[in-house]
Amino acid sequence: MSKTVSAPVFKPLYEQIKVFLTQSLIAGEWKPGESIPSEMELAARFNVSQGTVRKAIDALAMENILIRRQGKGTFVATHKEEQSKLRFLRLNSQDGHKEKLENTMLDCKRLKASAEISQLTGLKNGTAVIEIKRLLTFSKQPKILDYIIVQSKFFRGLTAPKISEHNGSLYSMYETLYGIPMVRAEEKLTAVSASPEQAALLNVKPGFPLLRIERVAYTYGDKPMEWRVGLCVTDNHHYLNELE
Repeated sequence: MSKTVSAPVFKPLYEQIKVFLTQSLIAGEWKPGESIPSEMELAARFNVSQGTVRKAIDALAMENILIRRQGKGTFVATHKEEQSKLRFLRLNSQDGHKEKLENTMLDCKRLKASAEISQLTGLKNGTAVIEIKRLLTFSKQPKILDYIIVQSKFFRGLTAPKISEHNGSLYSMYETLYGIPMVRAEEKLTAVSASPEQAALLNVKPGFPLLRIERVAYTYGDKPMEWRVGLCVTDNHHYLNELE
């Protein structure tokens, strides 16, 4: 019996260059916030046309991994910049006014992944993880109860005081202290009822309807690095997602 041989998967040249650029980002050749070489330099480096390099950069810019700045060049996206700190926060007030956001740390502990955590993350039972529990307030009103899981081996020394030092901006801290920028996230949204414990923290009645946002955040190379469940009060807020 003859074996069926799969045909090789063809990748357009610009996608191959996109992979090479991503590998350079993973290797830390260009750090978040730094500029990358010009299209002409990259074209010479990879022995391709500037148009091919431009198309690869455009693809990475569409994914918010690179940022083009008119007259200045192309830069690696960073969560340190003020406009990027809240990139993945989609909860907005109904009237659109800007609110003061504050984080209250409720817990930060090391533990072994339980069956529940393994189901959420896909990690093996017993994997060493750090579990963060915090409350986000909008103009002093509790609105989001966050449960966050990261692997201990990637975030050694992560503590509640260390998070507080970075004003609660986790993605900025991941990038600054651990060299792990989060470049994209996937979310699942469902409606749930508040448990008595959740209701007490969010200042609502037990059974109050909450928006449950389950998020996986990825670094370069589509590697999942953080798992998060946010329970949101949306009586005078809404979830906004811009589709392009």
